[in-house]
Amino acid sequence: MDREHRRRVALAVGARALFDIQHVYMQQDLAMAAQREREEDEAERRRLHQPRLWCRQWIQRRQLFGWYDQLMDELEREDPKSFTNMLRMEPAMFHELVDRLTPRLQKKDTNYRQALSPGLKVAVTLKYLATGDRYKTLAHGFRVPHNSVSIIIREVCQAIMDEYSEELIKCPTTEEEWREVANGFSRKWQFHHALGALDGKHVRCKQPPKTGALYRNYKKYFSIVLMALVDSDYKFMWVEVGAPGACSDAQIYNECQLKDRLDGEDLGVPAAEPLPGDNQNMPYFIVGDDAFALRTSMMKPYSRRNLDHDCRVFNYRCSRARRVVENAFGILANRFQCLLTCLNQHTQAIEQIVQACVCLHNMMRTRYPAAQNAVGDQEDPEHNLIPGQWREGEELPDIERPGGGRNRDTIAAKNQREYLTRYYCSPVGAVPWQERMILLH
Repeated sequence: MDREHRRRVALAVGARALFDIQHVYMQQDLAMAAQREREEDEAERRRLHQPRLWCRQWIQRRQLFGWYDQLMDELEREDPKSFTNMLRMEPAMFHELVDRLTPRLQKKDTNYRQALSPGLKVAVTLKYLATGDRYKTLAHGFRVPHNSVSIIIREVCQAIMDEYSEELIKCPTTEEEWREVANGFSRKWQFHHALGALDGKHVRCKQPPKTGALYRNYKKYFSIVLMALVDSDYKFMWVEVGAPGACSDAQIYNECQLKDRLDGEDLGVPAAEPLPGDNQNMPYFIVGDDAFALRTSMMKPYSRRNLDHDCRVFNYRCSRARRVVENAFGILANRFQCLLTCLNQHTQAIEQIVQACVCLHNMMRTRYPAAQNAVGDQEDPEHNLIPGQWREGEELPDIERPGGGRNRDTIAAKNQREYLTRYYCSPVGAVPWQERMILLH
């Protein structure tokens, strides 16, 4: 019994020892697993909280491979014509823009990053205005983040407006300034007492939020309206941007400040004076198309129905002056082709873009007119029309021309147009080529 008892005791002690050893190993395994879990959690925490790069590495190589720092510099040195084709602007005008806009665009460097240079911002904006490219396309070329591109374009367009609008888009306010405009129409287009040509065009855009069909025009797409008054040299004297596309020319003009000031006689418009070689006073007026109501301050051609000889002569003479605004819009859209695309910005940003394009257009007409002369319509020595290059591409769509309501013609305006018709058919007001031109058409 003693031997058997000792054997059982030995077996019990061995089993207990084995259990204790297994328990120890299990506790060690659990401790190691908990340690590994803590280390993994710590590694994940460190990964999530480690500082990120300010920009991608390919963007950091902007000065080595970006369009502004490399390509534009090469084109200006080796091929200025290609530089002009890239930005639709001569190098001299580009540098003038950069110099004038630098105080408005320059930002301070920080300890974390360098601010984008004003020249780069201007180049990005001009490339967008010239082509209407997507922001990501510009981002890849200039190596600037696409969200920064959207901010840059609005910032530069606003800077152009602030710097140049008062200098370049000036509506005359004195009799001498208005007479200078009228003399330009008399000298270049042989149409007297014209204070400018007025018209409106659609600029396509995406539907603004929560506006329903307000911006949907008669061509079944969304747009805002650019209404402009243009002088004899294709320069914009007055613009109004932002009216919904559902509005007509006459509706916008009847509600604009320009009409109120013209009717209120506080713009310094000269008093009625005789036409050249005549003795009867004739008011000064704006030239428009059939979308507008005929007023003593607004002349337009006769409707093209059953016209006699004299009416066709007046239409030819009036259309030569009215064609100026169509050419101005055509030159504008040919130069800044973002206006021919669908602008995806909000309406406020679109207004900034359009007004910046108008400022740059007037700047070219004032300082670099040769860059646009071939684009507009011209006449040969026989006064035959030579269509401009802008007619070969897309055009800004015209506005619907509904009639009725406040768009009805007045009797005084009809009498004034009839007198002008007789004047331009008389030996005093006629030009030698008008008979040939009306027979030709």
